[in-house]
Amino acid sequence: MASKLLYIKSDGIQIPVIFEKDERLPLRVVELVFKNSGSASSKKAGLASISASLLGEGTKKEGAVKFAEELENHAINLHAGVGRETFAIDLEAIESEFDFALKKLGELLNDPNFSEEAFNKVKKQRLGQLMAKKNDYDYIAAVNLRKILFPNSPMGEPQLGDEKSISTLKLEDVKQFIKEHLFKNNLIIQIGGKMSEDDAKKTASKIASYLQEGTVKEIPHYKASDKNETITTYEDTDQAYIYFGSPYNMSVDSPKQVLGKIAIFALGSSGFGSRLMEEIRVKRGLAYSVYTRFAVNKTTSYMSGYLQTKLDSQDEAKKEVTKIINDFVKKGITQDELESAKKFYLGSEPLRTETMAQRLNRAFHEYYSGLGLGWSKKELDMIQNVSLKEVNDFIKSHPEIDSLSWSIVTKKKNQ
Repeated sequence: MASKLLYIKSDGIQIPVIFEKDERLPLRVVELVFKNSGSASSKKAGLASISASLLGEGTKKEGAVKFAEELENHAINLHAGVGRETFAIDLEAIESEFDFALKKLGELLNDPNFSEEAFNKVKKQRLGQLMAKKNDYDYIAAVNLRKILFPNSPMGEPQLGDEKSISTLKLEDVKQFIKEHLFKNNLIIQIGGKMSEDDAKKTASKIASYLQEGTVKEIPHYKASDKNETITTYEDTDQAYIYFGSPYNMSVDSPKQVLGKIAIFALGSSGFGSRLMEEIRVKRGLAYSVYTRFAVNKTTSYMSGYLQTKLDSQDEAKKEVTKIINDFVKKGITQDELESAKKFYLGSEPLRTETMAQRLNRAFHEYYSGLGLGWSKKELDMIQNVSLKEVNDFIKSHPEIDSLSWSIVTKKKNQ
């Protein structure tokens, strides 16, 4: 069964519900997605993520241990997580335990464990996680790239926060974040599994009753920098970690994204078949791996990529990446590269819709982007019929992706 878009009303507020019936297993899943509630909407780096972690500490009445035991005894999975744009709460239970699972969800939303003990525990765990990240050179390079691409904005801050921002967080910050973001008119609900459409609506109404009304804020958009900056971080490493990025002027609801998918597949997201991998690794042996992608969201749209190389090859590898992307923008892709992209997207489609979770996730993104449910099918038709001229005209219309900035973690030559 294909996913359907339903609506319910709660206290006069209309809430969208994405539903898919699947009776193959006696399982029910729910995801509460709160818009404009991710790290991009956080006033302090790491606040959104810490807020999600604190919801993992159960209710104030029962505490983390007892709450977790009750979930485990009833085979219930309940988890909160955060992205750049959204805050999500996932619930999964077998059909016979689903009513109890909804009860526990209600308890968590109405009585989260906003105690100093739980808050300090979560902060301590996060600080330990950040300490471990000091030796993760991919993480360091990625964080520094975002600082260049999105300076002085929440998008330029690490999603996990840093030692300084986490240390200064107060429990009141979390309480305020939850209050300002987790409310019913900021909500999209996904529901799937063994239930009828009426059951799905009743479930959604029950969930909405747990939430208050709030003030919806417009999600901000942050433009990636085109200033061609470079940050170099020196560490005791045996190889260089090179991350690069640039602006990509694309809106999340544009049908032209399909042309971008073909273009970036040919350039750097198709593994050993990509131009970057062929030129950088196969022909020149300059990198262990190299990859690039377009990230198109409501908050941002940009190109990013990375490569890992020997220390004595980093300058040459960087130079070749620059040359390849410059040539790509000027000349576009070949007919063979277009056919390869078509075969991949058309041939791998069944793998992207195997599970109910995949189908629900796809339907959510179709709705969330504004393109509408069923967009993916239209996109496949466009891929099948697109011409080389259309793709190359599109690539040439985006010279901004050639404005590369770099974040490099490497070793000083005299170390």
